[in-house]
Amino acid sequence: MNIYVIMKRTFDTEEKIAIENGEISDDGVNFIINPYDEYAIEEAIKLRDDNDGEVTVVTVGEEEAEKELRTALAMGCDKAVLINNEDVEDYDQFSTTVILAKYFEDKEYDIILGGNVTMDNGTGQIGPRLAEKLGIAHVSTIVDLKLKGEKLTVERDAEGDAEVIEVSLPVIVTAQQGLNEPRYPSLPGIMKAKKKPLEVLELDDLDLDEDDAEGLTESVEVFLPPEKAAGKVLEGDMEDQVQELVKLLRTEAKVI
Repeated sequence: MNIYVIMKRTFDTEEKIAIENGEISDDGVNFIINPYDEYAIEEAIKLRDDNDGEVTVVTVGEEEAEKELRTALAMGCDKAVLINNEDVEDYDQFSTTVILAKYFEDKEYDIILGGNVTMDNGTGQIGPRLAEKLGIAHVSTIVDLKLKGEKLTVERDAEGDAEVIEVSLPVIVTAQQGLNEPRYPSLPGIMKAKKKPLEVLELDDLDLDEDDAEGLTESVEVFLPPEKAAGKVLEGDMEDQVQELVKLLRTEAKVI
């Protein structure tokens, strides 16, 4: 069984976001595997162990992403692929989809897993966009997965409810929190990861021109949310507080 995981390198969730010259600054920032992609990696490894096969983790990014790919290999993935996107201008979700679709064009795959969203952009577009380009099914927000032959039974989170779907392979599924508990890389796993294959590809290797992957999204402005004003504490008896609250809602919040 050929299992792939599409992974992204993102800011550590503990990092404080800073804006410099109209762009998000990454100076001194610690990067990690996108947390939702960790669920996909864990599920891919479990599928491999239960059904035989191979897990390949793929990321589109700059050369620094090799660190996160090695972490995925230490977790238990068999191979890793880094597709260098440094020459693509105005990079966005369209760019990622075009590059991944070109990569998978000549690959044999049964299941492609990824995180439901990324912690930086949070669009949740890559899974469905890639499935559309590859002409295969896609199921999002999965919280349970069972494989039987060529059929995959998936339970997905449907805004607090549960939806069960049966789908034929090949398929793309994107993982939601609750699917599993991702493992930590063990010391033996870290040592083995150093010897596992990590392939670095340029766009030329995919017969893809930079212009073909140029982003379609225009960023008008990048800014942090405004600081929250201090809250107000209403005083007096209940009737006075209600009258003051109504007045503030009308004159300051302007919601009534």
